[in-house]
Amino acid sequence: MKLKPNEKMDVKAILQDLEYYHPKRRGWTWREKKAQKIGDYNYAECSESLKNYIALPSARYFENVDPQPASNITTEIASGRFEDDIRRMRMAAWHGADHIMVIRTAGQSHFDGLIEGTPQGIGGVPVSRKQVRAHRKACDLIEEEVGRPINYHSYISGVAGPEVAVMFAEEGVNGAHQDPQYNVLYRNVNMYRSFVDAGESKKLIAWADMAQIDGAHNANATARDGWKVMPELMVQHALNAMFSYKAGVKKENICLSTVPPSASPTPCLKLDLPYAVALREFFTEYRMRAQMNTKYITSSSREATVTHVMNMLISRLTRADIQSTITPDEGRNVPWHMYNVEACDTAKQTLVGLDDLLSMVELKNEGYLREQVRELKERAVLFMEEIIEAGGYFEAVEKGFFVDSGYYPQRNGDGIGRKQDGGVGAGTIYKRDEDYMAPVTAHFGNNNTAQYGVKEGESPAVLIDGCTLEKPEKIVFIDELDAEDNVNKRMEENERYRNTNLVKPEVEWLADGVVQVEIFLPTSQRVAEFAALEFAKKMNLRDSEVIHSEQMHPSEGTRVQLKGKVPFDVNLDDLIIPEKPNVLSDDEIREFVNEHPFKIVAATVGEDEHSVGLREVIDIKHGGIEKFGMEVEYLGTSVPCEKLVDAAVELNADVILASTIISHDDIHYKNMKKLHDLAIEKGIRDRVIICAGGTQVTPEIARLQGMDEGFGKYDRGVNVATFFVKRKKEMLEGK
Repeated sequence: MKLKPNEKMDVKAILQDLEYYHPKRRGWTWREKKAQKIGDYNYAECSESLKNYIALPSARYFENVDPQPASNITTEIASGRFEDDIRRMRMAAWHGADHIMVIRTAGQSHFDGLIEGTPQGIGGVPVSRKQVRAHRKACDLIEEEVGRPINYHSYISGVAGPEVAVMFAEEGVNGAHQDPQYNVLYRNVNMYRSFVDAGESKKLIAWADMAQIDGAHNANATARDGWKVMPELMVQHALNAMFSYKAGVKKENICLSTVPPSASPTPCLKLDLPYAVALREFFTEYRMRAQMNTKYITSSSREATVTHVMNMLISRLTRADIQSTITPDEGRNVPWHMYNVEACDTAKQTLVGLDDLLSMVELKNEGYLREQVRELKERAVLFMEEIIEAGGYFEAVEKGFFVDSGYYPQRNGDGIGRKQDGGVGAGTIYKRDEDYMAPVTAHFGNNNTAQYGVKEGESPAVLIDGCTLEKPEKIVFIDELDAEDNVNKRMEENERYRNTNLVKPEVEWLADGVVQVEIFLPTSQRVAEFAALEFAKKMNLRDSEVIHSEQMHPSEGTRVQLKGKVPFDVNLDDLIIPEKPNVLSDDEIREFVNEHPFKIVAATVGEDEHSVGLREVIDIKHGGIEKFGMEVEYLGTSVPCEKLVDAAVELNADVILASTIISHDDIHYKNMKKLHDLAIEKGIRDRVIICAGGTQVTPEIARLQGMDEGFGKYDRGVNVATFFVKRKKEMLEGK
């Protein structure tokens, strides 16, 4: 199976014959930073470009170059339907994501074993072998399509952690969250059970060469004031990093999940940058996974995106080996695939835009920044010393040391406390018999296989002719257990939209029918929210709900964004789509112009001072119509329609070209119609070509107002020149 850029991914083909599929590779792949020239620009901190990609929108003006930052770029997927996640993975990869992180449903942290089958998840995907294998198979195909390894990632947590870790190692998962403290503090797993399980999990992570990300950043998500837990965060990072290293994970694969602990409207750089510097100075040998701050994000997509960019400034001022992305709808908890892509583009644009920043600016080694860095380090060291004095980590957790809202050494007594003999899985650790044998690879503890002749350094699994890590054919693949709640049933429900010409809007799942509507209402915020829902009903939207509202003024109005579902679809076969305009070659245009010279009068009309767009269409240096030998008389901006038509009469022009950007009160409609009417009044309409262009102009709108043609924001000189030539030919032929 091979993906073709001009064809949809066949999800059914991905799911077919999964029992025989094994990953093409294992282990995490880091991007390689190198100085290089891409297009006309020199970059110092970029990686190899992709084979197939979607560049940033403005790249169309810059040879469509798509420089890729040196940091691995994360996209987080949590739709709850793994079959739809596959398509999202492909889209994100084309926009630069190479760390595909599939969030598993939180409830799975309490499962006591692997689950089989593929039930629908809420706020995540229940991790089953089928789901993981299907995703890795899809990633294997996607990485061939984009020309770069795709790192697939999920979570090893809860009391089923070791079983999940085994399955991940078997199925070619490349990265995983694994932190026993996360289990203890945020999932109430018994602390002894959590650390024993973590030992086994980390052994498997080491064998599979996975990147391991810790969970210390969760303290930011639960602390009342995130910036106050910075000393604790460094302690949590230290504990998990050293545990992982002792268990055999390479330091270059141990990633600290670092989150700037503050956001708008705080002076976030003054709080966040010292922490970022202190963390990186403490942990020079480890990788940094820069995640975005989500604790304070509201439902405003603008606010989320600005936070994202501010956080990435810190990444550039320090370092980020993995750059996480935040979807602009994070505060809404509606993981739409277009926002996954938008977040990847935000990361790409920001990091590339800040390329080589530290060659131009430097962080001061004295004053506020250095003082704060030193203070944070001292507080972290004191915190660790107190843990030791208290009798160790378990005692400290029981005493509520962690996620206390005080700025250490201050304590407010509201930290998360856990009992050493309590929590999920308490009392489930058993001492092994002295001769307990574990003839498997990547095991935490003594395998006790020497008594059966296994030599030192030899894999204990030789006793069973290799375990599932060496011999994947020994893996037992269970497809589905639930006859009703499974991927096949879900796909049957929207089969009519799969590889057919029927389409429905979607934001999360195939044909979910969801659309977003933005409304401004001149009322107070609360009234506007309920009024917006009433408008949604009248627009025939189903299951509508307000996803964001923002006061513009207490009495003057409110901006409301709502989502709803359309109850209909569209058959693409019924669409009447005009043929794409055929653009003539430069030589064809020049040849005609040589035989039939053009005199053109051009201006921005009305009271419109915009000139850039029109100049780009005209000027030879922008590839405008002048380069084809057309003579242009440019009258400037804010030119009355009468003056433009009079100039055409005086100069005996062949073409009137008007730019009309401003559209308030439909002035662009009015000016186009006025040009047409004036040309009739002056008696030149039948011999002059009249065209208008602007960001709000379409060919259809322009023709309705009497223009020969209209040009929009994506049209360039060659498009305009092509039309002039074709229309002139028609006029010469008497059409």
